[in-house]
Parts: sequence; structure tokens; C-alpha cells
Amino acid sequence: MTSIEACIALNMVAGMGPVRLRKLLQVFETPERILTARGAALRAVEGVGAELAGQITSWESKVDLSAELQRIRDFGAEVITAESPLYPRQLREIHAPPIVLYVWGELTERDQHAIAVIGSRRTTHYGSESAKKLSYQLAYAGLTVISGLARGIDTAAHQGALAAKGRTIAVIGSGLMNLYPPENAALAEKIRSGHGAIISEFSMEIEPDRQTFPMRNRIISGWSHGILVVEAGLNSGALITATQALEQGRLIYAVPGHINAPSAHGSNRLIQQGAKLVMEVSDILDDLEVLLPEAKPSPAAAARALPTLTDEERRVYDAIEASETAIDDIAAKSNLPSGSVSSTLLRLELKRLVKQLPGKYFVKLG
Repeated sequence: MTSIEACIALNMVAGMGPVRLRKLLQVFETPERILTARGAALRAVEGVGAELAGQITSWESKVDLSAELQRIRDFGAEVITAESPLYPRQLREIHAPPIVLYVWGELTERDQHAIAVIGSRRTTHYGSESAKKLSYQLAYAGLTVISGLARGIDTAAHQGALAAKGRTIAVIGSGLMNLYPPENAALAEKIRSGHGAIISEFSMEIEPDRQTFPMRNRIISGWSHGILVVEAGLNSGALITATQALEQGRLIYAVPGHINAPSAHGSNRLIQQGAKLVMEVSDILDDLEVLLPEAKPSPAAAARALPTLTDEERRVYDAIEASETAIDDIAAKSNLPSGSVSSTLLRLELKRLVKQLPGKYFVKLG
């Protein structure tokens, strides 16, 4: 039995959780040794009573590990633990990091830098469009957008990231074989087909319930550097996620909503309580420049580090002088129509390559 297989089995043992597993590992060192430990030795571990010790010693009669492994293979998923380099580093630091993560799709190093976008299931047109726009811009800027695949704001967030051809992660509150809500199956398929992954900490056949969603929410907040709330009622699950994010030391952002819209009462209250009001994506990206500082490269290295640019993007970028440059001068030097220059400058801003100054002047970043 491998370490990952042992973790899958332990994750399926009734009463086992991340905190208890951590205490057991402090004594037995490996998950394999936990599964073969005697009852007396298990009961001696703090927080492990007779009931859980009995569940562990009799695990083979209660957990069909071979069937679960077959389900994982048939579904085309994989399972990672905290030992994997792709397990989110931020998530390892929370109080109760998941024992395992079931992954349907692909994780990349880029997914370590993520922003959660969440909100109400019952949303307004304004809320949905705001979530799509901001998620598009976040993904276009190179951040991974994390949400919960739920109806409403979550769905809009994933759609926005996909429209930008960026990365998005959907963390669900059920097993992969019971994806919820079922009408988002096509969206889930699109995410896992080269654009991100569907993630669950639950075994393949677990159905969603009132307990699984709050558990799912701590993963969304724990994975992210910050969490953006777009429309949330006063009793919304998004507010629970925001509370968890605060406890985990994450940045909290909120989009202001209409004062008469019930779906915005919770998100507006977050702003009252100190969440950063977001009107454009730079309100988030400027913070992350401080949170995730990068070493300043040499001029030659900086040139090599530029992302792939279209012909128009390259011409506009090269037209910007070393000092601030007026948009009319950029248009003249690039020999492009003013409309094309404006839209291209916006794309370069989203790629964090240029910045607009008052008076329609632009400077290169970095």
C-alpha cells in the first residue's frame, strides 16, 4: 500500500479528520502505520477515543479501498496529499488542511497564486456581470480564479475566467461522481479540459449535504491569497467563507451593490466592516504586487520575461517611451488607429505591462 492509498483509506474512515490525522502522524509518522496500529496504541493518542480507534482497527471491513481506487481510475481523476508539490502551499497552512484532494483535471504551479470569487446563488444581472468581468480580468492577468461551481456568482466567476482563456479551479462539496449542481456538468467538463480542475476532499460517491459545503468553503478561502465577494445576502454562505478567510489571514474584497438589493446586503456590510471596496481589477492587483513581490530582473532578463504579445500589442508596447507617453504619441508611433491603441493598452494593463496615468499618459511597468 502506498502512502496516498493509505491517506485515501483514512479519509474514508468515519470520524477521521485532518486535525486527528495530524495528531496520529505525530505518533505513528506514516499513514500506513496508522492503519496497522493496535487499538491500545491508537487510544493513547490525544483526541482519539475508543470509537475512532475501533473504526481504524476495523477499517478493512468498513472501507472498500480497492473499489474506491477503481472508481478514481475509471473517472480519470487522481488524488494528491500534502506531500505533493502541487498541493496548494497556502492550504497547507490552515488549521485543518484536507487529508486528500481528489483532482479531476490538471493542477499547475500557476494555481498556487489564486483569488477566490464567490457570492450569492440568487444574483442580479449586475452581480453576474461584475463577477464575469472581474474574473475575466483576474485570469487575464495570470491569476487562477477559484470558486465553488454553485449557481449564480460562482458560475459567472468560472465563466469569466474561461472566457479569458485563463485558469480556474472549482472546489465542490461532494464527491466527483455526484457533481452538484448537475446543470453545471458541462461547465465542469470545460474547466477540466485544459483550463483547470474540479477539486473535492470527499470520496468519489459522497453526496452533498449541509456539512459538506462549509467544509468545501474553507478550502476555497484557504487556497487563495484573497477572497472577492460579489453580492451576498446577510445569511449567505459566502459570508461564512469570508469569515473563514479572515481567520486564515486572507485579504477580503467586496463589490458594492445596490442598497435596496437583498442580495447585496451582506457584501455591503463587509465593506462597512473593513473589506476593501472593489470597483476595478487594479484594486486587487495592486495589493498582490505587495503580497507577492518579485525580484527586479536586469533589463535583458526583463525583456526575455515578457509574455507572448500579438503584433498590435508589441507595436503599442514598443511605442511607449522610457518616460510617460501620451496616448496620441503612442498612436502616431505605432501607426495604429486610436480605437485599436485604446483596446490594446487595456490588454497590456491587464497583463501588468503598462499603467495608465492621469491625462491619458502611459508608462511601462517593471
